[in-house]
Amino acid sequence: MPDQCPSKCLSGNLKHIRKAQPLLAIEFSHYVKVSEWSGQGKPVVIASVAAVQGSAPRNGGAVMAITSDDFCGTIGGGQLEWLALQKARQMLAGGEQTASMDIPLGPEIGQCCGGRVRLELKSLTPELLAMLKRDGEAENVALPQVLIFGAGHTGKALAKALAPLPLKAMLIDSRPEAVAGFEHDGQSVISAVPESEVRIARPTSAFVVMTHSHSLDFLITAEALARKDAAYCGMIGSATKRAVFLSWLADNGYDPALAAGLTCPIGGSEVKDKRPQVIAAMTAAEILLALAGNQIDRA
Repeated sequence: MPDQCPSKCLSGNLKHIRKAQPLLAIEFSHYVKVSEWSGQGKPVVIASVAAVQGSAPRNGGAVMAITSDDFCGTIGGGQLEWLALQKARQMLAGGEQTASMDIPLGPEIGQCCGGRVRLELKSLTPELLAMLKRDGEAENVALPQVLIFGAGHTGKALAKALAPLPLKAMLIDSRPEAVAGFEHDGQSVISAVPESEVRIARPTSAFVVMTHSHSLDFLITAEALARKDAAYCGMIGSATKRAVFLSWLADNGYDPALAAGLTCPIGGSEVKDKRPQVIAAMTAAEILLALAGNQIDRA
């Protein structure tokens, strides 16, 4: 009989469950951490959400890795995760290789999600590490691409705001000095012809335009809209700038109807604070909402 959490929280069973996705939803950075632990000879337990019934904090496939004194990733936090941590460290101390936990997310464990999850816990083996590498790489390749044009105050703030999110951010500028010394988790690109980066971007990418030049903003934005496959196309500015852009489209041979796909101003109008970090936070939320319509549900 598989090991489980305390019997008081194990009434019922998982019927009509949503089974885990084929891939484990592990971030590539977490795989790197697990690989480092393995290389150091640290025993590791991998806890994954094997099945979900009803409402739960993570979807099937979500993964966390646990050592005797550290962990990375999350299966949902709260008491659910605390129980998994306890069980994993019991396994590490006792030499157990596998365990299963069937946990109702109700008052028995101090949570009120209302659903139920089954966790599978496995000691790290070379085969499991290889699986994590495969799935982490697949997850990394599938991350949506966000191209930020302009490494000014707001462009840099947006690159920072996107850093912890499951996205691939690219900060693009024609001025080498604009990106010199700026560190973020994405990629910085110096391009003498920034609009060329639009043409080679992946389908359903997000484009955010905020360069030092309004004429360059217009050119890049027109290129992004003309693709007709952007998940999000935003240009920093005002209602007046949007109106000028509409005239620019017509004057330069573009269909003015393309502007229907443009978000300008970016970040919404509800929050009046115009500090770069605030605009960046609001724009990051807009981008996530837009990208959600182009992706399958992810853990």
